[in-house]
Parts: sequence; C-alpha cells; structure tokens
Amino acid sequence: MVLDLRVCFLGESFVAGVGDQKGLGWAGRLATRAIAAGQPLTFYNLGIRRETSSELRTRWEAECKRRLPEGADCRVVISTGVNDSVLERGMPRVDPVESVANMDAILRRVQGNGWQPLVVAPPPNVDPAHNHRLEVLDEKFAQLCEGLGVPYLRAHQPLLENKIWMQDVAAGDGYHPGAAGYDEFAALLVPHWLLWLADPGSGLPTLR
Repeated sequence: MVLDLRVCFLGESFVAGVGDQKGLGWAGRLATRAIAAGQPLTFYNLGIRRETSSELRTRWEAECKRRLPEGADCRVVISTGVNDSVLERGMPRVDPVESVANMDAILRRVQGNGWQPLVVAPPPNVDPAHNHRLEVLDEKFAQLCEGLGVPYLRAHQPLLENKIWMQDVAAGDGYHPGAAGYDEFAALLVPHWLLWLADPGSGLPTLR
C-alpha cells in the first residue's frame, strides 16, 4: 500500500515561484527532491503573489480542506511575511504584532485539523531596511513556532549571506531570484524537508 502523502504550500510569490525560469520555485524543487529520494507525494502550490498573512488567514483553510482528506498523511508548509513588511504610506502593510497573530491562528488551526505544519522564514531582498524588518519578524515567528512545537526553518539569514541568492535577486526585480536563486533556497531546505517528511516529530535542527 502506497502512503497517501499530501502537502499544501501556503504563502506569497516566493512560494508561487515568481521569477523562476523553470516555473518551480523552491516549493516545486522540494517536491521534486522528495520524489527523487523515493518519497511519493501529492503537492499543491497555493502561493499568491502580493498576498499578506492577513489575506492568507482568511482563505487557506477552505483551500486545504479540499486537498487534504481524512485518512491521508496531510502536511502544510507555510512561508509568509515579506508582503506584510512592505511599507505603504510609511507603514508596514501588516503590523508585526498582527503578522504573528495571523501565523499563530493559522498554525493552531493546522494542528487542530490533525495536519503537520512546517514554517519557512521569509527570504531577504536588496533593501537593507526591509531586511531589518524581516529579521525582526523572523525572530518573532521562530519564538512562536518554538512555543507551539512547530518546526521553523530560519532561512532568512543564510540566504542574506548567500552570494548567489543575493546576486540573482539584484539581477531581477530586487525581490525575486531566477532559477539559480531558487536552487540555493531549495538546497538550503532539502535536508530538513526530507527529515520532516520521514518523521514530522523528529525535532528538526533550526537553521541559523
């Protein structure tokens, strides 16, 4: 009997893979690596460009319930926050306190449905001031996930220090990389991703 493993990827343009010439993004690359490693799965990319965590909070559960049936091994991967921290009229689109509250509400509902969550940090871009806001949010998300017992992959700082990612982002629109950048993002996550698929309660090491 083949395990019915299903994974929904939730988030914004980086989840959707905007800018990737291969059309995979990091989510598609993770799914490809899992299948290549002998772990068959059904995955759904539910990323929406420019979406905030507040917008995600209102729509994610209905979309996941259609795709994550009872009896399956159901997982949810979440990555949000970049759009929350974009300034509009001098203020973040979503206040950081609200961003954390949104993530908290989503994760509690994921767990309440009996699904296994994994959170990936919002990635950096070419704007140092924006990255500083993301670093603050990254820390708050990490603390929240620790309290809820949810694996959290702190990819923001490793990508900020990754020359290929930063060069690829700079060569594009300042936010989204091309295929080379998404390769780096996925490579960073793959070991933790494969471990989580094999055993979601294994206590993943935290990226620093």
